[in-house]
Amino acid sequence: MVFLIYFFIGNVALFALLAAIAIWSPRRTAVRVVALVTAALMMPLGYLQLTELLSRPKPIDFEWFEREALSAVVLGARFEEGEAIYLWLQLESSTQPRYYTLPWRQELAERLEQAVDDATARGSTVTIATPFSPKSLEELGNLNVEIIPPPVPPTKMPPFEQQQQVPDPRKQRI
Repeated sequence: MVFLIYFFIGNVALFALLAAIAIWSPRRTAVRVVALVTAALMMPLGYLQLTELLSRPKPIDFEWFEREALSAVVLGARFEEGEAIYLWLQLESSTQPRYYTLPWRQELAERLEQAVDDATARGSTVTIATPFSPKSLEELGNLNVEIIPPPVPPTKMPPFEQQQQVPDPRKQRI
């Protein structure tokens, strides 16, 4: 989302360059006007295309900006047998979850589903080490999945006895 404005600015700059070329080209006026109108209409279309892509899962191979992430917490997984594996990941370097898609691999889907089920039963979380590394997908189709147990709550402390702060006037000592 942070990079969306930069992509749109680059898009507008390229369309402005095309419009400038169209205006100054030695063509008939009608051709130049059509080229200018086409470039002007492509700008909002490019913006709509970028915003529409925000709600779609990104193929995990297309992650370029977070390629070096060391781990990600699996917030959710959905399996479309024979089609794809959809993952909702929380990267360690980001506060916002991201939506990814993996190509369907039976062994990977079974392992990931088993890890999610085990973590749910134990109240734990599932993390994936180096989620965007091509090596982790090539090794038998597995991700480096690890189940992190929940933190151990502190031992129960004895209740704190609060001393009476208001003096009792019926007692001898005040």
